[in-house]
Amino acid sequence: MNPPCTGLSYLVRQEGHAGGSPYPLRDGMVAMKPFEEFPDPLKKSIRYVLTDIDDTLTIKGRITSFVFSAMERLQGAGLHVLPITGRSAGWCDHIARMWPVDGLVGENGAFYFRYDSSRKKMVRRYLKSEEQRKKDRTELEKIAGIILEKVPGCQIASDQSYRETDLAIDFCEDVPPLPMEQVEQIVRCFEEAGARARISSIHVNGWFGTHDKLTTTALLFEEVFKVTLEQVKDRVIFIGDSPNDGPMFAYYPHSVGVANLLRFRDKIEEEPSWITRERGGRGFVEMADILLRGRAE
Repeated sequence: MNPPCTGLSYLVRQEGHAGGSPYPLRDGMVAMKPFEEFPDPLKKSIRYVLTDIDDTLTIKGRITSFVFSAMERLQGAGLHVLPITGRSAGWCDHIARMWPVDGLVGENGAFYFRYDSSRKKMVRRYLKSEEQRKKDRTELEKIAGIILEKVPGCQIASDQSYRETDLAIDFCEDVPPLPMEQVEQIVRCFEEAGARARISSIHVNGWFGTHDKLTTTALLFEEVFKVTLEQVKDRVIFIGDSPNDGPMFAYYPHSVGVANLLRFRDKIEEEPSWITRERGGRGFVEMADILLRGRAE
């Protein structure tokens, strides 16, 4: 495992908000407020916790016991916990079965999975047919060759063989961190081939189609919880860490960034309303503790 992506210039707590002051504003942006100031009445109204995984739940690439404990405590308080991730279908099958979650969206919105424990049945809801997914994979393999030739130092992500719908290019997870100029070159390779691309904290993910994390989350809410996302978005917290979380940050009034989001401050178009003091999984636990204390009070 490589160290965190210091090549992408972390901006961490030393840029913080001592005394409750928000982080500095970018032009035209609203200030991100410290999550410790999240109002008590709102803590009691939250019913759904949506979370990214990599560098939001993880610490140096791993999920610790206290992060799992926080997820369990949220569920125990009656909240629905739903990862919204770019990770592969293979990972998502495991997560749906084994983690304290109520379902999840994977591969940046290509599907949602949910394990029905009462029927011992995995529900896999893809947005594209198996035939369409096979065609897309053939085209993505061609794009992979172009990227590997044009961008030295990157590689196909180690979980690619478990993916159903997208191509993940590793620029930080199992390779020495690449500079942002090369990461953006990977994005251009996808876009020039007609694919959509998003930067996560470790990969550039590319796929064909208009789906993203937000659109498939809306589908999950309609089909699983029998409500529209618009009806309940004020009762949702979403927490994430990178540019591919932008549509989620923009949509939810109670969106949260863990502190390491600041390394992408000049690359993200939509910022969350709130920011934690801690990075990664510690930031998620900080958010969960503050939320649960307020509900108990």
